[in-house]
Amino acid sequence: MKKRFSSRLFFLVLTVAILALSACSSGSSTATTSSSGGEKNAASGKPQDGGTLRIGLSANPKTLDPIKYTGLYESQVMLQIGDTLVVYNKELSEFVPSLATEWSVSDDMKVYNFKLRDDVYFQPGKYQDGRKMTAEDVKYSLERSAKESAMNRLRGVESVEVVGENEVAIHLSEPNAALLAMLTDGGNLIVPKEEVEGWGDSFGSHLVGTGPFQIKDWKKDSQVKLVRHEKYWGEKPHLDGVNFSIIPEPNTMTNSLRSGDLDIGMDIKGQNRELVKVDANLELQSTPSLAITYLDLNNKKGPTADPKVREAIYKATNVEEIVKGVNKWGGAEKSYMPLPKGSWGYSKDLEKLTPTYDPKAAKKLLAEAGYPEGFKTELYLAEGRVPYGTIFQNQMKENLNIDVELKVVEWGTYSDTVAKGNAPMSIGGWTWYPDPYFFLYQLFHTDQIGALGNGKGYSNPEVDSLLNRATSETVDQNERAKLYQQALEIIMKEVPRVELETMDATAGVNKKVHGFEVSPDSSIKIVSPNGTNVWLE
Repeated sequence: MKKRFSSRLFFLVLTVAILALSACSSGSSTATTSSSGGEKNAASGKPQDGGTLRIGLSANPKTLDPIKYTGLYESQVMLQIGDTLVVYNKELSEFVPSLATEWSVSDDMKVYNFKLRDDVYFQPGKYQDGRKMTAEDVKYSLERSAKESAMNRLRGVESVEVVGENEVAIHLSEPNAALLAMLTDGGNLIVPKEEVEGWGDSFGSHLVGTGPFQIKDWKKDSQVKLVRHEKYWGEKPHLDGVNFSIIPEPNTMTNSLRSGDLDIGMDIKGQNRELVKVDANLELQSTPSLAITYLDLNNKKGPTADPKVREAIYKATNVEEIVKGVNKWGGAEKSYMPLPKGSWGYSKDLEKLTPTYDPKAAKKLLAEAGYPEGFKTELYLAEGRVPYGTIFQNQMKENLNIDVELKVVEWGTYSDTVAKGNAPMSIGGWTWYPDPYFFLYQLFHTDQIGALGNGKGYSNPEVDSLLNRATSETVDQNERAKLYQQALEIIMKEVPRVELETMDATAGVNKKVHGFEVSPDSSIKIVSPNGTNVWLE
């Protein structure tokens, strides 16, 4: 017989733990240094060399092959091992050089030309000894991604041409102003052909790149150990290595952080946020992210094919109650539109188009649509989103007499059902880059019907035209933003889904770690051309 752990008892235990930590807040840090010279350097803020950074990941990487990866947690490891042509700056506001030193775009926006560094070496592997990277490697890697990427991470790339010893040209089938953002993705790391073909299907367990760290050991489902790449082309890493531990259980992650077994714990949520905040040795880094959570409504079949029904459901949804109920300890805020606030396409002026909570008006709309007594429907969701679904389920029953059955399924069933348009409702999440393309094209363009992003079946020719123009007419960000905002205005008026929350990107960080900043895109940057070089006291 399973024992139920009383929520009241849990809260009492948690409160005692927090008070105990608060009482010890004047205690000394557990950070140590190797010598008196090190102590002086730490005190002065001067970076120290040496040490291995220990990071806890909340999910398990299945593969590190750039063309096969599908999860953020995989790229968090991959981007320590490999490099892309360009990267974002720390603010995610502009692109800075990485393997490419400079670039230009043709007038028709169909050819991107890149000049490459000539001092880049691959890490030694089984099938090459750490040779110099060439333009041919860039051609091979990007064409491989364009043809074989599981997530279509280089859509529209027809070919990559070697136009000089250290120069390549990327040819597109149609103009795409979002190409530079695409090229920052871990799916577009530059890799050596010998290693890919030598390892075959096992390359994902033996990734070789040009980055600051290389794989030393990988125990599947447990730990990935990286060591410094001594011939790294950029600023020499201060760290000797980085160890990633896979810790999916949130409380275990926080306990490991508090005990000193981890230096950084990713995705600190719920009550664990408070435990990290009051620990004198730790810092909670939390910033609004580019991750959004939403409730899709089927736009093609069932009652929700009627825009009036969709608007009624939105007006009967107390979004603030859901967000606060799920995030009692903070870490999220109400979302107003299908774009996170951190995107440069976001406009606060459009928030007024978001349906307001008004159960009486909702009930009237539902009656006008022909459902005065409500109806029965299904909501597909993963286990982790059951708290959202439960509150929504109660609201629908109370406000509209809609009976919502929660269909809690594993990821494969969820993605297949939603992508095929067979889910009457579903709760999903999305995160990518600040460019609105990755949210609006992927989630609302007619061409994406049949894919997970637009499983709801939203289609509007005027929106399609605006989204196409936003990547084909100009690279000017301000002009592109105007086109995306025009598309958003149409989308929001048609109420294709219910916006729920924008989540924080969070990490618990030991105070002996210097130079680490949690990023709005939830990526992990240890050593980067954007100026990051983490070190340990």
